[in-house]
Amino acid sequence: MAEVRVGELTVNVQRMSAAGPSAAGPPPLVVLVHGLLIDSLASYYFSLGPAFAERGMDVLMYDLRGHGRTSRPATGYRLEDFVADLDGLLDALGEERPAHVVGNSFGGAIAYGLAATRPDRVRSVIAIESEPPVKSWARKMAEGLTGEEGGLVVKEVRAWLAEDPERNARPFQLAGRILDTTTLGEDIPRSRVLDDGLADIRCPVLALYGADSKLAAQAGHLASTLAHCRTVVLSDQGHSVLVERTRETAELLLEWLEDDIHAPVKGAR
Repeated sequence: MAEVRVGELTVNVQRMSAAGPSAAGPPPLVVLVHGLLIDSLASYYFSLGPAFAERGMDVLMYDLRGHGRTSRPATGYRLEDFVADLDGLLDALGEERPAHVVGNSFGGAIAYGLAATRPDRVRSVIAIESEPPVKSWARKMAEGLTGEEGGLVVKEVRAWLAEDPERNARPFQLAGRILDTTTLGEDIPRSRVLDDGLADIRCPVLALYGADSKLAAQAGHLASTLAHCRTVVLSDQGHSVLVERTRETAELLLEWLEDDIHAPVKGAR
């Protein structure tokens, strides 16, 4: 692991290099962006990261601000702050290849945000159980992060832990610490959102959902609204797609990326 200075942050970064040389030029770059509160780059380190590197891609993982081993400022948690962090990280690393940005849950909102504001940086978006940051997204985030007992997100995590008392409660404890010591809960619902027409997202999009998740209902709208979008809905699956359907998720994503694995990257800025 490495620490990279990005503005006020010290960002915890993990990279995995493509396995084997490529005769076609630099390998594709895949950036993996984790979810909110109970997540970190570790969820990718033990799932998708190695599979992508073995298939000839350079993999970049990092802890979001306030999460994992990245520094935790007291304020500055609007979506645009997270997007700027990723943009700045790519600058700090001297990375000029347009990236395939994979976002799980809240990480998908960051991926969509970067695609809208820096289209030159994003070759494609892969959103796992996520949604674009439009007005309805902001309302849902407000319901999830504020209110009695911390909102719906906290209640759902408590219910998830109650189903199996043997589960590790440490991630939930860390999530509570983030909410108690930062303005994340207040900031995210106040984020700058995209136009509901999603006109700023022009790159190819792969959106993956669990059929039993509330987010699956948006699959048809995305497919009909975005110019280059494929949606996949996994039957008998809730929100935890990455954790519970890891192998299937990896296969779907690798299929999506296959055309770029051995192709030269065209687009330096």
